Amino acid sequence: MSYVGPDFDPPRPRRTRRAPLTVALAALVPGALLGWVVYDAVGGGSGGGSGQAGPVASSASSAPSAAVSSSPSDAARSASPSSSEDGKGPAATQSDGVPAGSGSLKGKVVVIDPGHNPGNFRHTSEINRQVDIGTNSKECDTTGTSTNAGYAEARFTLDVAHRLRAILQKEGATVKLTHDDGSPAWGPCVNERARIGNTARADAAISIHADGSAPGNRGFHVIMPGSVHAGAADTRAIVGPSRELGERIAGDFVRVTGEPPSNYLGGGTGLVTRTDLGGLNLSTVPKVFIECGNMRDSKDAALLTSGAWRQKAAQGISEGIVSFLRES
Repeated sequence: MSYVGPDFDPPRPRRTRRAPLTVALAALVPGALLGWVVYDAVGGGSGGGSGQAGPVASSASSAPSAAVSSSPSDAARSASPSSSEDGKGPAATQSDGVPAGSGSLKGKVVVIDPGHNPGNFRHTSEINRQVDIGTNSKECDTTGTSTNAGYAEARFTLDVAHRLRAILQKEGATVKLTHDDGSPAWGPCVNERARIGNTARADAAISIHADGSAPGNRGFHVIMPGSVHAGAADTRAIVGPSRELGERIAGDFVRVTGEPPSNYLGGGTGLVTRTDLGGLNLSTVPKVFIECGNMRDSKDAALLTSGAWRQKAAQGISEGIVSFLRES
């Protein structure tokens, strides 16, 4: 989520306590990070040094602009749930909330939150209004970021959400999206996104994003809720299961996609804990965010704009969710 807006203040790089998180992730998915080490050794994961400056514009972008969402025709294409955008992944054919099969996830509910909305740039006054996130107030939503060539984050997140939905429905899960097919025309606000997961009594919820950091900063990271008990926010009951969900997704994401853990956040673990995101603070169900890569880095942008890679991203996320739900 290339954020500096509604739900995301630019995070500061974390350089301490690397060992515990690394050990936790490696213990959870024994082969995943080892596989990344091999991948990196042969040159697949190079790109940007560790410890560089933090994001320039993370997915809660500060000042929404029409340029981020490209054009109205782009927004219309990205909102369509009936195709995979480039034909390289499965089209979403089931309605939200309708299981597509009787697999191992039958009876489980998953809520997918595609970060931002392709129509946000047309509704700047609406998305800029303040909403309560428990600890303080933030903007309702933002436009998100884009690649240097203009591929909007909102298009990316919706496409990955469609692919992820199709996979999970085949596993038997009931899947709900927070928005789809241009409905609503903007948003929903970050507090409403959390409420949708809560109302559905989701067994797992995930918000999909792509970052807008500086060139050379690359890799994915999974954002997990910290312990918050203030105002309308109380995450104490979901901190533990959300961490487990996040660790499983991170391990499978690196294994399936080959995308390295972030070199600018999380100390090389791909895991970050936040207490300033309304989508997490207001959740009462296990929930994480994933920043799939940095849209402003040329190497990551080449992946994020590839339909084949987006299918891998959806597969990696789904395997983490399936693993978590089978154990819950």
